[in-house]
Amino acid sequence: MENLILSLNVVLPLFITMSLGYFLKSLNMFDNNTLDTMNNITFKSFLPMLLFYNIYKTDLQGVFNLKLMIFSATCVIALYLILYLIVPLIEKDNKKRGALLQGLFRSNFVIFGIPITESLFGSEKVGVAALLIAVIVPLFNILSVLALETFRGGKPDFRKISIGIIKNPLIIASCLGILTLLLKIKIPTAIEKTISDVSKIATPLSLILLGASFKFDNIKKYLKQTTIAVVGKTILTPCIILPICIMFGYRGVELSTLMIIFAAPTAISSFTMAQQMDSDSDLAGQIVVFTSAFCVVTVFMWIFVLKQSHLI
Repeated sequence: MENLILSLNVVLPLFITMSLGYFLKSLNMFDNNTLDTMNNITFKSFLPMLLFYNIYKTDLQGVFNLKLMIFSATCVIALYLILYLIVPLIEKDNKKRGALLQGLFRSNFVIFGIPITESLFGSEKVGVAALLIAVIVPLFNILSVLALETFRGGKPDFRKISIGIIKNPLIIASCLGILTLLLKIKIPTAIEKTISDVSKIATPLSLILLGASFKFDNIKKYLKQTTIAVVGKTILTPCIILPICIMFGYRGVELSTLMIIFAAPTAISSFTMAQQMDSDSDLAGQIVVFTSAFCVVTVFMWIFVLKQSHLI
């Protein structure tokens, strides 16, 4: 019962906050332009501040784990390659192939990783997730571009990909955070408190905007692809990956972070990228909505199972 209540206490606040966003949208307090603007502001300012602050406050010696970084990146690449072979067998439309492939392997690790880690292990362990974000986010971006370009018949522009990664606010924030740690730079108290206060906005606002972005259009049109994405992303992938992680000896906060990478819903940015790269953005949007909705149940389930097994 204790593990059941703990699992609920971790996941339920995420669900309630997303529901608040959907409720506010139903009251016409958000329109599409407002959502786009606020998502852009959050991605370029609040989330980078949150990431920077968590890395800045991290005990680098206590959480830095090169083996975990390499292992997680290897698992993501392996998953991508397997899906790259499977998706064309179950979907014949190239536009849908790119959106489906991206929806199956790319997770919303930025928004879900830090709050779940903090709820389970406390703020002192958040640095584990923050440092992994610096590795996984650019990898997701690279693989997403490769997937979408391949299935629209284009040739990936690696120079453009590299520039995009370098200019990514989350990557810049991660690098600055690591730099301040390595050089032992002490930020003035007034600035540190400002960053701390502003960073507290990031997670709840991101979840509210995610909930407000929910649209249940085109359910029948994309029922097959959405079902495949939801089952594959939230159930099958963790079922395959997590036993491998356990077999390699990962436990506690490390295993929990790996679980979030592979069990969290599809990243919101996959919709924007699908729009920009001539993929099926409507399908991409449906996948984001339904994986986000169902993950409330499935992430709860994974946390409960791992807690009951004394693995986290």
